[in-house]
Formats: sequence, C-alpha cells, structure tokens
Amino acid sequence: MRVVVDGMGGDYSPQAVVEGCVLAQNEYNVEIIITGPEELILKELEKYSYNKEKIKIVDAKEVISPNEAPVKALKTKKDSSMVKALQMVRDKEADAIISAGSTGAFLAGCTLIVKRIKGIDRPTLAPIMPGRKGAFMIADAGANADCKPHYLVQFAHLGKVYFESVLGINNPSIGLINIGAEEEKGNELTKEAHKLLKGESLNFVGNVEPRDIPTGEVNVLVCDGFVGNTALKMYEGVAGNILDELKEKIMGSTRTKIGGLLLKPVFKAFKKQYDYKEYGGAAFLGVNGICIKAHGSSDAKAFKNAIKQAKIFYDNKALDKMKDIFENQQGNNE
Repeated sequence: MRVVVDGMGGDYSPQAVVEGCVLAQNEYNVEIIITGPEELILKELEKYSYNKEKIKIVDAKEVISPNEAPVKALKTKKDSSMVKALQMVRDKEADAIISAGSTGAFLAGCTLIVKRIKGIDRPTLAPIMPGRKGAFMIADAGANADCKPHYLVQFAHLGKVYFESVLGINNPSIGLINIGAEEEKGNELTKEAHKLLKGESLNFVGNVEPRDIPTGEVNVLVCDGFVGNTALKMYEGVAGNILDELKEKIMGSTRTKIGGLLLKPVFKAFKKQYDYKEYGGAAFLGVNGICIKAHGSSDAKAFKNAIKQAKIFYDNKALDKMKDIFENQQGNNE
C-alpha cells in the first residue's frame, strides 16, 4: 500500500514526521510519500538509514496553520503539504493519508477533496479511546456539532465495520451517549436516534451515561460532535489531572518516593494503556479514502502507529466494506 503523510503537519514537523515514517517503513514495509518542502524533508531523511525506493517526497512549498480559516486555506494554498496529500488520495495515487495539521482544514479537505462515500450524509471523526475494560470509540468527536438522528445511525455502522476490521472485535456493542439510561431520556435528537438504532441490525445496547463511558464496556459510542468533543476533552483533562496530582503526591516525601519506585512497573503499564500515541490518530470515517488525523503534538512513535493503523485498515478492506454497506443501502432506497 501507499501512504501519504503531511510532512508539515503537527507541532514537531517535519522532524517527528520523517522519523515516524522511517520507523514505519522499516517495520511495516509500506510505500510512504511525504509532502512538504523537498529540501527540508530530504535534510531530515539524511539522518536515517532507509529504503530510498520506499520513501518518496512530493515538493510542497506552503503550510496550512491551525489558526487559518479551514476552507479558505484549502482554496488559497493549493501548494500546501496538506492539500497535495489530500489530492493524492483523491486521485488514487495513495491509499491513505496521515496528517497532524489543522483539524478543521483536514476534515474539510477530506470532505471536499477526497469526498464522501456514496450514501454517507456526514463523515465522522472517530477516535479510539482507552477504557478500563477495553478500547472504545466516540463517533462523532467534533466533525459535526449539529446532527440529524440518522447521522448517528450511519456513525454506528461505520464504527461497527472499523471495530470488526481494524480491531478484530466481532459484533461490537453500540451505545448512544445520553443523560440517562432510560429510553425516554434525552433531547429530541437522542430520543429519535434511539428509536432508529433499535431498528437496525446492530448490537445496540441502549443509552450510555457519561460516567460509564470510561469503562470501555461499550465498544462504539455515538453522539453529535458537540457532545463527543466535550466528552473527549473532559476525559483527557481528568486523566491528565489525576496523573499530575498522583505524581505530585508521590514526590511529596521520602516514604512516598520509595513506594512510587516499587510501583514504577504498574505506573509504566498504566501510562502505556492510556497513551494516545499507541493508537496513532483518529480515523475520519465515511470518506472515500483512509484518512487518519494524528494529534497535533504527535511524536515519531505516534506517526509510526498512525501508519500502522492505516495499514490494518487497508489490509482488511475496511473501506470497501463501508462502501458496500452504504452504496447498497442507497441502491435499495432508489
């Protein structure tokens, strides 16, 4: 497969991007194309030993920054690393794209340049989150602040295919984030979405209250992007605060320092379980290509794992399965 990586996306580009690409190429033997200023990318590549037939550069002089208006930036910066990467997926010159650049520009570009799968009304940003009993997905996590009930049904089907194809979990459970477990709880969106989800061929387990999200008992959690993004950021914030507070308490005295040293393997395993870098990035599902949005602060490890995620997605033909579901569904409705 061929993966195109936005060489200038993220806080630590192009250094982290290039290192991650070299690590991924050496480990997964994929073809990688890096977009960005050729001289700058080449200078970074010279630091490493790699198969020069497997990593190529596409020159792109411009960079889209996070503070630019997304659609305007896509239209005015045709020679940007992000736009050129998106165009390569659109033109089938690459099978997948990875970018840690502007989230707004990337999601807009995936929709406007790569375009949606036929039958999809709104693509969904669907990050995988670590839970106490297993990983779970939130769909949508910010791409669609306002949703219609049937959008959430589409998110559920996309999430189901992802879990089965990429994570290897058969018949994953689907839940609807809501303010109460009872069916009649919620606003008009969640009430109608609940009715629709019950009628689908899904393992729908009903409403899931926010306090139950972190358990990971439910695999795919659907909601509108406003709720999903709020839940995601609250989850990240609480986890970060707990870890910082714990570290502060452990370093508070000689006695607690000794105890912390004894528990170091436990903390290390805990940190690994809840490290976003292990997943690499969030898939943007519902577009006609494999599109992975990496975290803005991604390091080389995160980029390597984002490429790994894209490879699993590709090898298991997850995109084809999603297209089959929605294109056939549309055909049945015509």
